[in-house]
Amino acid sequence: MTGFSATVLTLYPEMFPGPLGASLSGKGLDKGIWSLETVQIRDFGEGRHRSVDDTPAGGGPGMVLRADVVGRALDSVAADDRPRLLMSPRGRPLTQSFVRELATGPGVVILCGRFEGVDERVIEGRDLVEVSIGDYVLSGGEIAAAVVLDAIVRLLPGVMGKDASGSEESFETGLLEYPHYTRPQVWEGRGIPEVLTSGDHGAVARWRRERSLEVTRARRPDLSRAWEAAHAGERPKK
Repeated sequence: MTGFSATVLTLYPEMFPGPLGASLSGKGLDKGIWSLETVQIRDFGEGRHRSVDDTPAGGGPGMVLRADVVGRALDSVAADDRPRLLMSPRGRPLTQSFVRELATGPGVVILCGRFEGVDERVIEGRDLVEVSIGDYVLSGGEIAAAVVLDAIVRLLPGVMGKDASGSEESFETGLLEYPHYTRPQVWEGRGIPEVLTSGDHGAVARWRRERSLEVTRARRPDLSRAWEAAHAGERPKK
C-alpha cells in the first residue's frame, strides 16, 4: 500500500466512509493520499449465526465482544507497523499532538467497540491502544473512529490547500484560535476590528496572539496555565 493506510474493524462497515468520503478527506481519498478499508467483525463470529458477543463474566447488564472473535478479526489484518487503536471512553485522550504523531506514521488500524466493551484479554493480547475522543459515551466506536481519521487525514501532505492552514488553529500552539472575520465590512452594526484592515502585519500578529490568550483564559484555563508555564520569562513580541 502507498500513502496513509487506515483499516477499521466494525460491525457496521456501511458507516464508512460516510463523512470521510466528502470534503478534504474525500478528496484525499480520491487522490490516493490515503486509503480506507473495513473489516466486518461478524465474519469471524461463532457458529451458524456468527455470534460476536456474550454475557459479562461475573454478571451485569449488556454484552461483551468476545476475545476469540475480535482476535481473529485483528489477525486477519496484515501485520505491519501501524498502531492498533481501540475507541474507548476510558482511553488516552485524543489531542492535536497525538493526532500529529499518528499522521506522521504509515497509518492506523482502528477497532470499533460495541455493547459494554471488549474482552480485556484481547486488548492486552493484541497490544491495543485505547483512545477516547471525550468524556462521554457513544453507542459504538464508529463515529469516534471517523473523528480520529478526519483529524489525521487533514494533516497529510497534499490534503489541505495551504501548508499554513493548520499551523495556527486551536491546539496547534497550545492556545485556542483567535477570532476570524471577513466581508462584509459591517454586518448588523458590527464592524471588523480596525487592526485587521490596517495593513500592519506586526500589529495583526500581536492582536491575534492577545485574542488567543484571552479566549483560552476564559474558556480553557487548563490550557492557559500550561501555556503560560511553558512560556514564563519570555518577552512580549513587539
